Amino acid sequence: MRKEEEIKKVVREGYAKIAKQDSPCCTPVSSCCGSTDLAQDISKQIGYTDEELGVVPEGANLGLGCGNPVALASLREDETVLDLGSGGGFDCFLAADRVGKKGRVIGVDMTPEMIEKARGNAKKGNYGNVEFRLGEIENLPVADNAADVLISNCVINLVPDKRRAFKEAFRVLKPGGRLMISDIVLLKELPAFIKNSIEAYIGCISGAIMRDEYISTIEAAGFHEVSIIDETPFPIDCMTNDPTVKALIETLNIPPQKVEEVASSVISIKVDGVKPKEAT
Repeated sequence: MRKEEEIKKVVREGYAKIAKQDSPCCTPVSSCCGSTDLAQDISKQIGYTDEELGVVPEGANLGLGCGNPVALASLREDETVLDLGSGGGFDCFLAADRVGKKGRVIGVDMTPEMIEKARGNAKKGNYGNVEFRLGEIENLPVADNAADVLISNCVINLVPDKRRAFKEAFRVLKPGGRLMISDIVLLKELPAFIKNSIEAYIGCISGAIMRDEYISTIEAAGFHEVSIIDETPFPIDCMTNDPTVKALIETLNIPPQKVEEVASSVISIKVDGVKPKEAT
């Protein structure tokens, strides 16, 4: 099995466990956050309001994000929104409220258990303008020029082929369409023991790439006006509570200062960009 396929398998299996267990956090091995209350706390820290957390169906917020792309996307009524890596549907439901009944929201996730969970949440919340499709971000089950806005929340860092992911994002956006992404990137390279561990890939940071490379990859896909709107440090407690990372720390006897050094090289960014109006 090629490494990319093995990574996808690990990610899919991991998030299937999260969907079944309702356990929030950046790792599927077990919950580092521990409870729905903690998932709510995490969501508040990364930019969600009490009102937003209160309007979505119970079970939609799994505490898996690293920002609030919906808040920054300036959604308008009647628009079509595409969410890459939609999970339990949290951001999709917030977007649905913004675009109204005449608008449309499409969530794409590669984990069947997540799709099933999201569809159940949509039914609970009576969201008639939201649909969820099973598929990979590198091969989106979406027509060309279909969406006005594309959002994604802490997911593209998990995708092995980020260049293809952003090319697909460009393809499915309408000319003039907007990109708004929250994700994890690096200020300096990760140590090899984390970067080369497929098991650790599903964790908070292992699939992340350098910040400048991330931006240039978006631009290479054809997007214009690409800019970082905000960037914040990645919480070290999430990394150290990640069971996979914790096991690596213990096995390799990594000193605390080295862990802090790794954590200081990881940040959460919010990026926007535009597909040129003349694009076809």
